[in-house]
Amino acid sequence: MDSNKQLIECVPNFSEGVDMGIIKQITNEIEAVEGCKLIDVDPGKATNRTVVTFVGTPHEVVEAAFRAVKRAQELIDMSKHHGAHPRFGATDVCPLVPVANITMDEVVGYAHKLAKRIGDELGIPVYCYEFAARTPERRNLANCRAGEYEGLPNKLRDAAWKPDFGPATFLPRTGAIAVGARNFLVAYNVNLNTTSTRRANAVAFDIREKGRPVREGNPITGKIARDANGNEIWTPGSLKACKAIGWFIPEFGIAQVSINLTDITVTPLHEAFEEASRKAQERGLRATGSEIVGVVPLQAMLDAGRYFLRKQQRSTGIPDSEIIKIAVKSMGLDELYPFDPNKKIIEYILRDTSAKRLIDLTVSDFAHETASESPAPGGGSISATMGAYGAALATMVANLSAHKPGWDDRWEEFSGWAVKGKGYVEQLLAMVDEDTNAFNRIMDAFGLPKSTDEEKAARTAAIQAATLYATEVPFRVMQLCFQSMEVIQAMAEHGNPNSVTDAGVGALAARSAVYGAYLNVRINAASLKDRAKAQELIDKGADILGKAIALERTILDVVEQKL
Repeated sequence: MDSNKQLIECVPNFSEGVDMGIIKQITNEIEAVEGCKLIDVDPGKATNRTVVTFVGTPHEVVEAAFRAVKRAQELIDMSKHHGAHPRFGATDVCPLVPVANITMDEVVGYAHKLAKRIGDELGIPVYCYEFAARTPERRNLANCRAGEYEGLPNKLRDAAWKPDFGPATFLPRTGAIAVGARNFLVAYNVNLNTTSTRRANAVAFDIREKGRPVREGNPITGKIARDANGNEIWTPGSLKACKAIGWFIPEFGIAQVSINLTDITVTPLHEAFEEASRKAQERGLRATGSEIVGVVPLQAMLDAGRYFLRKQQRSTGIPDSEIIKIAVKSMGLDELYPFDPNKKIIEYILRDTSAKRLIDLTVSDFAHETASESPAPGGGSISATMGAYGAALATMVANLSAHKPGWDDRWEEFSGWAVKGKGYVEQLLAMVDEDTNAFNRIMDAFGLPKSTDEEKAARTAAIQAATLYATEVPFRVMQLCFQSMEVIQAMAEHGNPNSVTDAGVGALAARSAVYGAYLNVRINAASLKDRAKAQELIDKGADILGKAIALERTILDVVEQKL
């Protein structure tokens, strides 16, 4: 999966929790949209409601959501609906949630796009809530849904409650829908070494934003205190954007603090665990572990892992898999059952495991694939690989230096270098396959039809575009490799002296990668008809190469002096 791809989560709630045949027909619509992945279907018989979760790229999520709403309109008859949960429509709510590489403002735009389409094409009254609300009083979902389905006829006649999109017309079968944009909600439970629901509730009240009521006289049985205006007085809890309650789980024989983190940008996962642990300890309890219910964004796990690494004064410039492992162990996410990142982290769930990547091959398989009669991978991919290894060596020296005995006061300095080096490693690894992809683009362009003048012109344009891209990819490799030499130089000069030769080998690899990528720039630029652009890339490449050769010499002089 492209790490820069924009991802949105959609969590529509359908007013049907008994007939799973109906729900399957609705979720089939979601699964039919390429670019979306159905993650969870959670039906409730008592509520007669099913919560569906799917994730994908923004345009595709909007398309899948629209199709699901349309199918629900066809299948669900609200005039016959009964359930314990508040509701006012066949698709009751449909929130969009930012997951990766997208702002809330952008998500609001997609929510309005979806709402408008539902109103225009399906004729359903639409109310926008949370961040997508168009008026302050509609931000709260409870206000939008007040009166529920039974109160809709009167509500739609009230000018103050004219729908944001769609007609102010009561549809007996369909009702209305609330479309919103909200932050990612993480359902998160902290395990306690007690069987007491009361003790777990006490911790929950300590941390939840709402807190607990102030009581007159007896703090447990006394009446709730009120101010001069008759309003209840509450003592707020210690965590913002946090809802919590205590309960007992017979399956595991323990009590838990059940937490909903409604905005993990305000209260992140690790902060909730740490605060629950502190409050539990103050009450003679201990947090033994925790569990994530449903799925979690990758960034939340990385933030947690880095937090605990910093507490240990450890470098955070290590592979993501190791950072996640630290998060899992630190918060005891595997106490009740194994934590599988591939099933719990959204971005990993969405990864295309069917795609064959060069960087997933073993070292020997990669070498043999290169040695085969296939023209790819070639010099460009090998240059990117050399560059990745050069940056990796510098990152290793930084991590070793951060953990070196006697250098405890410098761990943060070297952690910063390790993070920087790791960034170059990841970017260059991506370029290993991208160089081969660029070559394949050229081959695909040459395979285009050329029977007519129009086809010939289109083919020529495609070949030139692919050739330019195949020139720009190795040029980008040159830039990254040269930039990575800053980390290599710093590690040669200031890193663990026992690893100075590793920095030296890193310099050799980086310079070789720059030179190798430059050769690819030159040979591909030779086929460009835009000679001005070709010469620009060649000249800039020559400048980078000259600087890389000079910097390599400087680094190797440092290495020689320390040997």
